[in-house]
Amino acid sequence: MQTLQPVYTKRCEEDAGTKILHFYLQGILSPGQKLALNLETRTLSLLSNGPELIVERQMSINEMHIAIPLLEAFPHYSPYEVLLSHLYSKTVTATSIACCYQRLQEAQDNGTWQQELRPIRRALSSLRTKLRQFDLEISNIRERGCSLAGLAVKTYPKNKKLRSRIEPG
Repeated sequence: MQTLQPVYTKRCEEDAGTKILHFYLQGILSPGQKLALNLETRTLSLLSNGPELIVERQMSINEMHIAIPLLEAFPHYSPYEVLLSHLYSKTVTATSIACCYQRLQEAQDNGTWQQELRPIRRALSSLRTKLRQFDLEISNIRERGCSLAGLAVKTYPKNKKLRSRIEPG
C-alpha cells in the first residue's frame, strides 16, 4: 500500500502570549491584507495595514478545526486525512493523520467513503458561507482534499443602485 505524504506548508505567524494566528495568503488577498484567527474566541478577521478591521466572523469549533489546516496548507491542498484528524484529534500528529488515512482507505474499500466524509462536508458547508464574506472559497479536489481559493472579482452594472446589507455573525 502506498503511503501518502501530505503537502503541508505552514504560512502563518503566531502572536506571543495570545493564541492568534496570522495568515498572509498571497495571490488571493490584496497586498497589505492578512487573516487573523483567534483560537480562543474562534474569530476570523480580515485586517489591512494600519491595522484596519475589514471583516470579522466567529466560527463554530468544527469550522475552526477545518479552517486551520486549509489556511496552513495554502497554496496547496489539505488532504482529507489531515482535515479529519483536525476534526477528531485534540493534538494532531503524524500518527493521528496516518490513522485517519487508514480509516479513509478502509471506508473506500468498504464503500462507505461518503459516510466517512460527512462530518467534514458538514463543517465545510457552513465554513464556505462564512469565507465568502472574505472573498474566499473552498475548492474540492476529488478523493484528495480541499484547498482555499479567491473568489472572482464581482462587477456590478453601473445603472443599478447597490444596497448595503449587514449580515449577522
